[in-house]
Amino acid sequence: MGGSASPAVPGAASAITTTILLQFGGAAFLYAILKADHGWQVLTLLGLLGFGFYLLERFPSLGDYATASLARVPAVTITVAAGIVLGFPFIVGSNTYILHLLIVAQLYAVLALALNFQLGSANIPNFATGASYGIGAYVSALLALNFGVSFWLTLPVAALAATLFGFIIGIPSMRTRDTYLALVTIAFGVVVHQLLNNFDWTGGPNGLVGIPAPTLFGHSFADPLYIFGWKLPSQANFYYLAAVLVVLAIVTANRLHNSRIGLAWNALRADEIAAKAQGINVAWYKVLAFAVDAFLAAFAGTIYAFYVSYISPDNFTFLVSVTIMTMVIVGGMDNIFGVIVGAFLLTILPEKLRAFSDYRLLFFGIVIIIFLMIRPQGLFPQRLRHYGGRK
Repeated sequence: MGGSASPAVPGAASAITTTILLQFGGAAFLYAILKADHGWQVLTLLGLLGFGFYLLERFPSLGDYATASLARVPAVTITVAAGIVLGFPFIVGSNTYILHLLIVAQLYAVLALALNFQLGSANIPNFATGASYGIGAYVSALLALNFGVSFWLTLPVAALAATLFGFIIGIPSMRTRDTYLALVTIAFGVVVHQLLNNFDWTGGPNGLVGIPAPTLFGHSFADPLYIFGWKLPSQANFYYLAAVLVVLAIVTANRLHNSRIGLAWNALRADEIAAKAQGINVAWYKVLAFAVDAFLAAFAGTIYAFYVSYISPDNFTFLVSVTIMTMVIVGGMDNIFGVIVGAFLLTILPEKLRAFSDYRLLFFGIVIIIFLMIRPQGLFPQRLRHYGGRK
């Protein structure tokens, strides 16, 4: 294979134009698929999306140029993205269903980013992310219902409890790998679900009801949100809260990816034996990956519990963990943006395919298969690290 030519570096004006077009185009597509009510509309939009990814697979230079443009003007990229996120509830207006989908999609994006530390960065299969999600939800809900603890105080407590759970799961990972490690995490997830389902103090199969809405500076999240005289539904409170969590998760993921910890995880993914020979503490970095995953998942679980005000063990089954893993794989392992796209796509798509009634899951499976056939390594594949020199 001959060396390919380096992608052209876009000029500032070209990069700004490309960045704005890409981000507003993505926002327009998201809005269109959220508003689509008929099956033919959904299939048309999915066809356009599939054609776009086919072009990226056929002409990799398009993706390289887009990536270079976004990286060329980071201030513009961040500003436009922030404007779109902040302005979306105003565009949606009083459509609470769309806001609900966006809230759930953002929480799943955080969960997918949490799992990506393991599955994407270190190639550690973990089917217990759903259990960590549930622990965060139940710990925060129990503290609020039984002791009247504020939502804001339950966040760190739930995160610490889930992190402890992550360390406990991580201990067996010191002695197991691959399929056997996956079985261990499945077992842990099943154990947590059964405990939640059988203890009286967790509400058993009936769950916990009446979780109070958070308050901030006297404003209840159960009340409509007024911004510059514009009235937004109460769901907008949780939309912005979930958006803040997504931003924190992205910053954390980016910092860890570019740190020595991220390098160590990538070394484990490449060759665990070689990593150990290089002096990397394999056991510690494995356990750390489980802990970070559980920590972030707990934050998502806490917000979810206070958002829906009712949780039960059925919200945190093994299927949830499988769904999160699918989001990471479809989006692109070890690619932050890809993981988020995968989370949004796989959260919104099943709802939009309800137009096909009994065949909804069939179409859902077919769409995933087609996308993976077009992009076998995920919609946005992992990008190789560059250790100095020209890219």
